Amino acid sequence: MSFVEYGETIKDGDTAIVFLGHESMFPVKVQHGTVTQTKYGVIRHSTDLIGKKYGSRVTCSKGGWVFILHPTPELWTMNLPHRTQILYSTDISIITMMLELKPGSIVCESGTGSGSLSHALIRTVAPTGHLYTVEFHQQRAEKAREEFREHGVEHLVTVTNQDVCKNGFGVSNIADAVFLDIPSPWEAIGHAKSALKAEGGRICSFSPCIEQVQRTCLAMEEYGFTEINTLEILLRVYNVRTISLQIPDLGKAAEDNSSTGFDSSSPSHQGSPCANLQQGTVQFKSGVPLREVVGHTGYLTFATKS
Repeated sequence: MSFVEYGETIKDGDTAIVFLGHESMFPVKVQHGTVTQTKYGVIRHSTDLIGKKYGSRVTCSKGGWVFILHPTPELWTMNLPHRTQILYSTDISIITMMLELKPGSIVCESGTGSGSLSHALIRTVAPTGHLYTVEFHQQRAEKAREEFREHGVEHLVTVTNQDVCKNGFGVSNIADAVFLDIPSPWEAIGHAKSALKAEGGRICSFSPCIEQVQRTCLAMEEYGFTEINTLEILLRVYNVRTISLQIPDLGKAAEDNSSTGFDSSSPSHQGSPCANLQQGTVQFKSGVPLREVVGHTGYLTFATKS
């Protein structure tokens, strides 16, 4: 099993996603002889998972059922164990596009954190690219190495435990792109420039506060970066609902209906638009935004090495 290569069947040692519903899923490490508890009952790995195809519907001990899904960076982002605040698909999608990443790209990242963006970057640059990710916290760095190994992508990523603001990324003049998600990104701009290729490399800095953005932009200008641009991505989700609205009484329509001898109680006319008009309301499908919308996550600042 690998997050960048699809496998047909579930094997011992795989990481799989147990899907109970769109708002309820969780990752599980498949191990022979192990069981997993769900609200629908027990899943026995030896008999219910190993050897079955990904996407299969598995019946639990209480009679309910779940789907077992092959892991992807998108599913991992929604289900990973949080060691830090993470980036979600809304920001990840614009980062990979604006950094102009593709298979074969070399990317430097700091910090690794929970590995949400890291998995997406690895999938984007595979099979010939590489990710150099730097994490200041030793335990988080070790856990990231373990996850990359379990997910079959360790050959595409190098994890380094050091302070990027003092020691840099450990590489020079090879990166196509650099991503910074640290408290003081302006202190790492010089190291980012050193890691980037001679000309045309892209950099992105993620910061939750505008004061951080201002200092980072000044540092980028000082080090000769061009095309400096800051943006904010806001996601607005819509639900499809049936809406009932009252029809305004304009007078003439009511008179025309009465003159035609139309009988709204006739079975042949039940449910017709005219019947709704007689009742004074009309129903239609409409997209309605959620009452609570996810707001500000952070500012994304992009620039190009001149």
